[in-house]
Amino acid sequence: MSDMSHAHVEAFLEMMSAERGSAANTLASYERDLDDLSAYLRERKATLISATSTDLAAYLGHLAAKGFAASSQARRLSAMRQFYKFLYAEGIRTDDPSSILDAPKKRQSLPKTLTEADVSRLLQRAQDEAKEEGRGRYMRLRMLALMELLYATGMRVSELVSLPAKVLDQEGRFLIIRGKGNKERLVPLSRAAVSALADYADARAAAVRAGEPDSPWLFPSGGREGFLPRQVFARDLKGLAARAGIRTAAISPHVLRHAFASHLLQNGADLRVVQELLGHSDISTTQIYTHVLEERLREVVETHHPLAKTQKNPD
Repeated sequence: MSDMSHAHVEAFLEMMSAERGSAANTLASYERDLDDLSAYLRERKATLISATSTDLAAYLGHLAAKGFAASSQARRLSAMRQFYKFLYAEGIRTDDPSSILDAPKKRQSLPKTLTEADVSRLLQRAQDEAKEEGRGRYMRLRMLALMELLYATGMRVSELVSLPAKVLDQEGRFLIIRGKGNKERLVPLSRAAVSALADYADARAAAVRAGEPDSPWLFPSGGREGFLPRQVFARDLKGLAARAGIRTAAISPHVLRHAFASHLLQNGADLRVVQELLGHSDISTTQIYTHVLEERLREVVETHHPLAKTQKNPD
């Protein structure tokens, strides 16, 4: 780094410390990032002070080619933007070459999910355990009700554990869920969910008659919130998965929500219907599942398109 560039970096770091209150680790990170940029610019016969937008874009491309994650590239870009805003504000440069650079896009990871066979094994295990008589049956019936409701509706775990007890008064195979933003949505229940909920309701009523305190929550708990903590349900779900022979690292309430959405799409549901059932306010949130649709559409074309059949069986 040239003496002039080094002096400007020092002034920049001093400003970030004094005026912005940046932590020592942040300042050290900025310094390392700007040192690395300076070294790259030297190879292009440029300096931090003379660098153009093209130089900075080339640097980001260089990072990507070296395999830097999008998050790491974004951190370097943040350092550049802060530095060049400083140079512009101080009148050292008459432009900000970083202003037109686009942030690197992070790869959108696909959600973990379970196969239909895995979910069937989980539910079957919960059903078998709920049939066992004796001590703890109330908890086993509760677990079955939780499982059936979650997979039947795709509820968020926070929505599930905080269901009010008054849902037991709702008739038919539909459930009203109050979700994010206090918005209500109507979701259908499977026959298995209706049956599991009825069995649990009977056991819950019997517990109240036996002296257990009544509660306004469907799944009451002695904790501060009054309903089953989601962490407790997540722990119990992992225990059920282990007993069903499913890898516990692959299971969580959120994974079951993803399974609900993926399995619906695999079996022909419309993306906007799934959006409504999941309670997504924007279709773009639901579009994480388009990989499921793409695979199904590919299979449909390969199975039914006349040209696909011709290509498979050429004369």
